Amino acid sequence: MEEVKKKLQEEIAALEYELRNELPKEILKARAHGDLSENAEYHAAKERQAFVDAKLAQTKARLRQLSMVDMSKIPRDRVGLGSRVVLLDIQRDTKLSYKLVTSEEADVEKGMISTVSPIGRGLLGKQVGDEIRIPIPGGVREVEILEFTTIHDSAE
Repeated sequence: MEEVKKKLQEEIAALEYELRNELPKEILKARAHGDLSENAEYHAAKERQAFVDAKLAQTKARLRQLSMVDMSKIPRDRVGLGSRVVLLDIQRDTKLSYKLVTSEEADVEKGMISTVSPIGRGLLGKQVGDEIRIPIPGGVREVEILEFTTIHDSAE
C-alpha cells in the first residue's frame, strides 16, 4: 500500500510541476503568436491545462481515499484487500490463484486483481469452502475458495 501511495505522490508532484511551470510558459508563448481565436497552440495548451488540472484533482482524491484505509478493519477470517486466494474453477476443474489489490496495483498477468473488479468484488468477505457465482463479461464463473491468506498473515 505504501508503494502505491508513493507512486501517487510522485504523480501529483509531476502534474503540479507541469501545471504551475510548464503550461503557463506554453500559454504565454502561444499568446505571443497573436490572435487567440485562431491560435491552435493556445487552445491545445489550455486543453492540456484543463486535463492536467482534472487529473491532479482525481489523483489527490485517490491518495486521500487510500490514506483512509484502516488496516485494522480488514478482516482476518475472510477474504479482503491484500488476500491471496486459491480457487477451484468448478466448470473447468482447474485451480486459480489471485491476490486482491487496489486498482492501481492490478495486473491480471501477474494474478493481481482489483477489489473492484467483478471477481474481486465476488470474493470479498468470503471464506474457505464458499462457492461463488461471479458474473463476468462472458457469462458466469463458478468458483470455490480452497484457501486464502489475508494481508495480516503476510505482515506477520
